[in-house]
Amino acid sequence: MVLVGSTATGKSTGAIDLALSYQTLGQPAEIINADSMLVYRGMDIGTAKPTHSERRGITHHLIDIQDINEEASVAQFQKLAREAISQCRDKSILPIVVGGSALYLHAVIDSVEFPPTDQEVRARLVEEMDVHGVEKMYQKLQKLSPQAAQGINPGNDRRIIRALEAIELTGEFTSTLPVWDYALDGVQLIGLDIDRDTMDARIAQRVEHMFEMGFTQEVRQLLDQGLRESPTASRAIGYRQVIAYLDGEITETQARELTIIKTRQFSRKQIAWWKRDPRITWVPYTTTTDELRAMIAQSSNPALIV
Repeated sequence: MVLVGSTATGKSTGAIDLALSYQTLGQPAEIINADSMLVYRGMDIGTAKPTHSERRGITHHLIDIQDINEEASVAQFQKLAREAISQCRDKSILPIVVGGSALYLHAVIDSVEFPPTDQEVRARLVEEMDVHGVEKMYQKLQKLSPQAAQGINPGNDRRIIRALEAIELTGEFTSTLPVWDYALDGVQLIGLDIDRDTMDARIAQRVEHMFEMGFTQEVRQLLDQGLRESPTASRAIGYRQVIAYLDGEITETQARELTIIKTRQFSRKQIAWWKRDPRITWVPYTTTTDELRAMIAQSSNPALIV
């Protein structure tokens, strides 16, 4: 099964509770992470990564599998997640996929294919962007593929490079995602619904707790390990704001406030994505584990394998 929802809805805790509940009934269960930032070692406080004690003995897959100087790849994540799901099923273990990274989750459960990559081509394009700037590269993309450029933010340098790389290798790049189409059998999608005011309050509480727990010190340590040079990790919400504070560009109070604002904006994007998916069964974020398990048991989904 798959548990989705916006930031601060309690997905991680809910998934662990559900896994433990199934285990008491004799059905082993493990969790497959689908959050793009939980893959990085050392990015703990700022990602609200469940600690080992919080995991309460439940095996978690795809957490702490990359160093921060490694670039995240949706295609690689797709491969690893599907392998983990397959391994669980082969052992009669229920895989519970949980996370808020919509693209990553979409790539795992749906029929999403990725164009090939070439390190030499990408390196040359990155060098070209360093020399000419993102605006010039976007203009280049517009000339090569107006349709692809239309679906990409002109300031999104990573997506622009990826599109140019794909066009050079294959002659085309599609910037829009395919329709919902399960690539896996036995998928049950459940979404945790939450009202905006409560979500905003919970986000603010989470961010304040992050800073109280030593988030700034975590970022300092990661900077020593190369966080600033990371093509993906350095862009994570909160980390970017704390880096700006440590660089003297903003105050710590401003870093906190900006982290709250950016997280709220991200949560709205998450909700907008999930609400477009008609396959999701929505339940209140306060739904108990027993209620959730009972709802799953009564599901009319013929593919449900729980």
